[in-house]
Amino acid sequence: MPKVYIPNIKALILAGMLAMPLLAQADGIASLKKFYKETRTMRADFYQVVTDKKGQKIQEVYGQMQLQRPNQFRWDYHKPFEQQIISDGTSVWLYDPELAQVTVRELSKALGASPAALLAGEDSLEKNFKLVTAYRKGNLEWVSTNPKDADSGFNKISLGFKGEYLQEMDMIDSFGHQTKIVFSNLVHNPSLAPKAFLFKPPKGVDVVGE
Repeated sequence: MPKVYIPNIKALILAGMLAMPLLAQADGIASLKKFYKETRTMRADFYQVVTDKKGQKIQEVYGQMQLQRPNQFRWDYHKPFEQQIISDGTSVWLYDPELAQVTVRELSKALGASPAALLAGEDSLEKNFKLVTAYRKGNLEWVSTNPKDADSGFNKISLGFKGEYLQEMDMIDSFGHQTKIVFSNLVHNPSLAPKAFLFKPPKGVDVVGE
């Protein structure tokens, strides 16, 4: 059974968009900065689809995510198969129940200029990303960022907002794969249980990593 495609820690924008008025540009960037400044916690369902350079779908998954700044997050992939990515603020754990395997990495090495850093990082917006463009598409205000780290694994990461609420992420990695994540049932700044970001490898699973 194919596994969930999660670039860099085990997920930009299609080129050629028309230039938009300066007001729309300001709104997109303002939405990102407001989200980054005011969002301490977040919970949502998500739909993720990955396409190759030819636009052919290579993966489609559903799940739930939670984050709590600084640097704690949890992505639970439920169907068509199960996986978990959990950061406790120190380490990032990738658990594959079917393989009975856990991969663990230091947070500082796993995060960097990744999408997870953009959402859950404490000071990574200006430090790790360059805001390159903003525009309106449909009913969302979009802003595109370029990771400053050339080895981040991503060429561009774009975020779509409706007001101050994040609705979509669109990413293109260094292999030309496009990952689109659509959020639903989003709750802004909920109270989250601390145990949600703790991970203890189940008995009998192999643990690999640093």
